Amino acid sequence: MGTEINGELMGDDYKGYIFRITGGNDRDGFTMKQGILIAGRSRILFKKRGTTYRPRRTGERKRKSVRGCITGPDLAVMALRIVKHGEKAIEGVTTVDYANRLGKKRRNRICKDFNLDKKIDDVTKYIVTRKIEKGDKTFYKSPKIQRMISTKRLRRKAVFSRDKLRGVKKTAEKTAAYEQLLKAYF
Repeated sequence: MGTEINGELMGDDYKGYIFRITGGNDRDGFTMKQGILIAGRSRILFKKRGTTYRPRRTGERKRKSVRGCITGPDLAVMALRIVKHGEKAIEGVTTVDYANRLGKKRRNRICKDFNLDKKIDDVTKYIVTRKIEKGDKTFYKSPKIQRMISTKRLRRKAVFSRDKLRGVKKTAEKTAAYEQLLKAYF
């Protein structure tokens, strides 16, 4: 796993391509796990969440069979990632154009992606939206922008700090009045 291989080894259709091995399964369905340096299967005691294991309770441990990260003839499936594109396009892989379904949610990341000015540009116009058609009605869904500082938020912040200051002043006044009252008795 993690090794880069030349595409020519798989045929002339992949000439010029360079692929990276990212994983795979053996013929019985056991997945490859990075860091286990054997070509076959091994039983590993898993202690915390990682690839191939999700503990159901805190402190739970489980021994599971996984395949090592060294490739061999017993692999049924190999997952590859394209590192460098070749001369021809691979039908169904590099010829397909997928829509950007999930865009960024955080304000600063949207600004970075679309090269927006943080003071001038309106971030809400650059959210990736989804068009939904139900019967004859059409509406759009979009995520809520995170860490967005709007005028409404600034107003609320000002009110909150003003109330806090008023509370401190009121406490100081009441303390002074109480001290005066104590002086009258003693």
